Amino acid sequence: MKILAIESSCDETAAAVVEDGTKVLSNVINTQIDLHKAFGGVVPEVASRKHIENISDVIDIALAEAEVSLSEVDAIAVTYGPGLVGALLVGVSTAKALAFAAKKPLIPVHHIKGHICANYIEYPDFKPPFICLVASGGHSHIVYVKDYNTYEVLAKTGDDAAGEAFDKVSRVLGLGYPGGPAIQECAKSGNPDAIRFPRVNMGDSGFDFSFSGVKTAVINYIHNAEQKGLEINKADIAASFQNAVIDVLSGHLIECAKKYKTKRIALAGGVAANRPLRERCERLAHENNMEFVCPSMKLCTDNAAMIGCAAYYEYRAGKLADMSLNAIANLALG
Repeated sequence: MKILAIESSCDETAAAVVEDGTKVLSNVINTQIDLHKAFGGVVPEVASRKHIENISDVIDIALAEAEVSLSEVDAIAVTYGPGLVGALLVGVSTAKALAFAAKKPLIPVHHIKGHICANYIEYPDFKPPFICLVASGGHSHIVYVKDYNTYEVLAKTGDDAAGEAFDKVSRVLGLGYPGGPAIQECAKSGNPDAIRFPRVNMGDSGFDFSFSGVKTAVINYIHNAEQKGLEINKADIAASFQNAVIDVLSGHLIECAKKYKTKRIALAGGVAANRPLRERCERLAHENNMEFVCPSMKLCTDNAAMIGCAAYYEYRAGKLADMSLNAIANLALG
């Protein structure tokens, strides 16, 4: 089964053709990073307009690279939430038009499910049940994946997501956008134990996240140093901040796995591209006799191959949409 998948939830215009869930025939991504750098973050209206400009060409390239025509694909899949509503609408409207014109089934896909399913592409033998940490610019979730279509959210953030905190701290340090790669690079020459920034546990279970506090602590540290005329070591600040975030993310993932007696864990999402986080989770998994997987860097960030993979399992479960499908910016995972 060949699925043409479309992803436009934030600032990546992406299309892919995926066969039988895990065989990627094409995966085309048009990024807007350079466009949004000038603003220090994604501007929703600018992102939406750029999606409109890019999406037709991206789809054409994806079909060409897969060496298939629209008539030869079996279904059209699209991210319909969560994300920036204007950006989502571009993808949803395009997918609906293609499905209607080509008389193909339309498969709606939850963005976070897509990130989780990215693991199946490179590890087809890795099967549910497992517990997955999904960390990105807009989300910080720990999800119990009971089977291919059953998800339970065990933890989430009450304020800033991890990726959002990286972006804001990077901006304050003058490191640029996107913040994740900038912080990671700067932290390489820093001491992760130089400054003890707070680690916060939230919720009744203690597994929920809150990254607003550590972000504010970094900002206050910098402001206090500036007011006292003290020299600021950006590398130490970046390394200490990154270490605090990784401590919380990796610690909560492992503790959730222990509580639910699961020996399989996974990472997903843009923040999963952070090498120290990947290495920490892999080490902790080894120490606790757990199986650990994480997608390659290209499949961690927003892409359409992961949407095509998730769509395959949605289709098998009979989850299709009609022409009333709409974008849902705050779509819950369930």
